[in-house]
Amino acid sequence: MTTVSVRPRILVFAKDGDPNEELQHRFDDRYEVVRPESLIAGLERLQSEDFSGLFCLGEGTSVAALLLQAGGLLEQIPDGIALLDQDLNILWCNQQLHRLTGHAESLRGFSFYDAFGTPEILGPDFCPFHTALGSGEAAKSTLHVGEKSFFEVHATPAFDDQVEEPSVLIVMVRDVSEEVLLRHKLNAIYQAGLELGDLSPQEITEMSVDDRIELLKSKIVHYTKDLLEFETVEIRLIDKRTKQLAPLLVVGMEPVAAGRELYAEPQGNGVTGFVAATGKSYLCEDTRSDPLYLVGAPDAHSSLTVPLILHDETLGTFNVESPRPGAFNEHDLQFLELFSREVAVALNTLELLVAEKMTTATESTEMILREVANPVDEILNDAAWILERYIGHEPVVCERLQRVLKHTREIKQLIHNVGEAIAPKVAHSPLPPKPERPHLRGKRILVVDEDEQVRRAAHELLGRFGCDVETAHHGEEAFLMVRSFQYDAVLADIRLPDMTGFDCFCRLREINEHLPVILMTGFGYDPSHSIVKARQMGLKSVLYKPFRLDQLITEVEAAFTSPADLAKH
Repeated sequence: MTTVSVRPRILVFAKDGDPNEELQHRFDDRYEVVRPESLIAGLERLQSEDFSGLFCLGEGTSVAALLLQAGGLLEQIPDGIALLDQDLNILWCNQQLHRLTGHAESLRGFSFYDAFGTPEILGPDFCPFHTALGSGEAAKSTLHVGEKSFFEVHATPAFDDQVEEPSVLIVMVRDVSEEVLLRHKLNAIYQAGLELGDLSPQEITEMSVDDRIELLKSKIVHYTKDLLEFETVEIRLIDKRTKQLAPLLVVGMEPVAAGRELYAEPQGNGVTGFVAATGKSYLCEDTRSDPLYLVGAPDAHSSLTVPLILHDETLGTFNVESPRPGAFNEHDLQFLELFSREVAVALNTLELLVAEKMTTATESTEMILREVANPVDEILNDAAWILERYIGHEPVVCERLQRVLKHTREIKQLIHNVGEAIAPKVAHSPLPPKPERPHLRGKRILVVDEDEQVRRAAHELLGRFGCDVETAHHGEEAFLMVRSFQYDAVLADIRLPDMTGFDCFCRLREINEHLPVILMTGFGYDPSHSIVKARQMGLKSVLYKPFRLDQLITEVEAAFTSPADLAKH
């Protein structure tokens, strides 16, 4: 009858001549002791046989042997751990490696790379296992598996007592997909920002402002969907004058939401108004219970809204929504904030280009008007002189002269019209609005001065506010113009080549007693006391040269506008 041993079987790793040999002999009395010839042989028996315990004795085997535990602590480690032979085949691995590779069955005997499905090796070491085996030192690399999986691999050689070369590799595998994808996404957002604001010289010269805006919008939609993986997007820009949030880009939103009138105010204007007013991002976890949320995308249950900020100034808002509650996390918030900064920079670049084009158009128009103004005035002066001598004698000549005068005056208006036509037409002008003086628009002003610089300045300054300016060189020419044409006010210098300012004032009053007259003097110079005498005759306004724009506008406006009407504006 055969007696079956009931003693527990243990596997003992120890060096020959180990000082703990006496302890090993005590094992023989209580256990069935298995002493492998080498580390590799012990691994094979550990995988194929059952043991009640594992003992590691001696300095040279303790580290490697501890890593061979098939359960306990190693199974709790979140990293995958494997032992590879010199052919890179798996001798042993923990359960985490099974999870990382997606294999439920045993990986023993698998080539390490085959277990991961022939991954792409990204470096820094492109042969980490051979480097570790050849150098005897640790090596590391990164593996790319599929589209979105990345694993960091550390290989450390383990030495057997019998040979100088490493017999196995201890490999630790960590899933770094989230870290790598975050890094890639950050880089992609940076590149997207460069692409958003990238316009070639050809595009700048050939594309209209509207075309550039549409190109920018298409790029934003592309990166929002492909890079950030958001399907809905709403971008609104703040009107600096009214604080209204005007839609720039709307994709996937309800029509009522797209057309909703919102303002940069924290109350009553939804999440968008709150973000625009405070400059703070807002993560809405559940739209059904959020007090600020206003209906946006169809069936939206969560939203994320961030400010468009440039140089500490809030330009507008960037809003995305999802049909899932809690669809957005802190990473989404971080990415959208970063992307929004790039969008703000791109919008600023676009505004600078628009401003440059608008400024160029304005400067071109003003330059043409400056050059045309004096010749046009000369035509008007000569036509008025001829008209006065032929009136009542040559009706056909007078009719022709009237047509000449009409078309001559239209020249300046046509130049204004062309200037407005070539200026960019945009809903949100990057330039501050022109100051409005509604009482000046369309008013015809006659400026009488011998100095050409003064006449040109009057054209330029008053013309900005819509005045139709005409000039005369001296008093007699002014009287001729006033008799021939209708004016709303006259500005006359006190020192004219043919008379004093007082004489000019009196003659103008004789021609038209209701015509407002403003006298001009340089630095208070008035040797003939024209101003004092004219004031006694009812003069109300005096201007001092060189003109200060605010004083010029105020005096001219007051000349033909009642105080009550001025107060309304």
